[in-house]
Amino acid sequence: MNYKTDVEAVDAFVEKYKELRKEISKVIVGQDETVKNTLISIFSQGHVLLVGVPGLAKTLLVNTIGQVLGLTYSRIQFTPDLMPSDIIGTEILDETRKFKFIKGPVFANIVLADEINRTPPKTQSALLEAMQEKSITVAGNNYKLDNPFFVLATQNPIEQEGTYPLPEAQLDRFMFNLILEYPSFEEELDIVKTTTIGSAQEVNKVLDSEEIIFFQNLLRKIPVADNVLEYAVSLVAKTRPQTERAHDWANKYLNWGAGPRASQFLIVGAKTHAALNGKYSPDIEDVKAIAHAVLRHRIIRNYKAEAEGISMDAIIDELL
Repeated sequence: MNYKTDVEAVDAFVEKYKELRKEISKVIVGQDETVKNTLISIFSQGHVLLVGVPGLAKTLLVNTIGQVLGLTYSRIQFTPDLMPSDIIGTEILDETRKFKFIKGPVFANIVLADEINRTPPKTQSALLEAMQEKSITVAGNNYKLDNPFFVLATQNPIEQEGTYPLPEAQLDRFMFNLILEYPSFEEELDIVKTTTIGSAQEVNKVLDSEEIIFFQNLLRKIPVADNVLEYAVSLVAKTRPQTERAHDWANKYLNWGAGPRASQFLIVGAKTHAALNGKYSPDIEDVKAIAHAVLRHRIIRNYKAEAEGISMDAIIDELL
């Protein structure tokens, strides 16, 4: 990757992104916002929580992204009896009577944590330590995870029986919370046409892990104007009820607001969003473009908001 300047590197990133979208669209019909935001999260070194009913191609999406990015991929189906060792791995006695560490499925570049809210908090936290530290500790030994490392967790919004909702502190580890909607009528027609003919579409690898790490580091270096920084921090401050900068709707409809991590993710995500659109520095529009995905899982509605049917997104719209 011998780019003469950072500007040239950003231009190359835009071209690579277009190629990625083209390859992914061979397999994934529609879901443009979800694909875009998932890629933004990967290049921003974040993780994604995907909320949607079963059958909306969440697994296929992650698998396809893994293929076009040339990354290793593993899927963990979360169940009530899943143990932390089923995720991170375990030590066994080998033939020479020495302990040997057998790596778990978390040792992959992309980990799909399917239905993360179906497993108890102890098992959830094993994955969340890996997300935060990018390493795990077993029997006093520390093991580094693969780089790049990205977790996409899915959550089913309709079946609440037998689930363990993620605590707020754990939700905060996810950069984005994306809502997966049903496809439009035309998209569904297209899906049925392409998936019932018996031949699967092949996708080509566009990037490798070395290039991804290069672009991740490049995007971190993008400069941000003071007014954009102030806008992002001010937006997060507005979500905190009963504080000096609180918005009226926060005082009226929220129990709790977002923490400083939201401000960090707004800026990091805005940098990537700007670069994808060929800009060399983010503006306020880039912050607004990702605000719903960053804030949606970090603010907690009160009883009044629920009683009046005020959604999380409606509150964020008002703050914007």
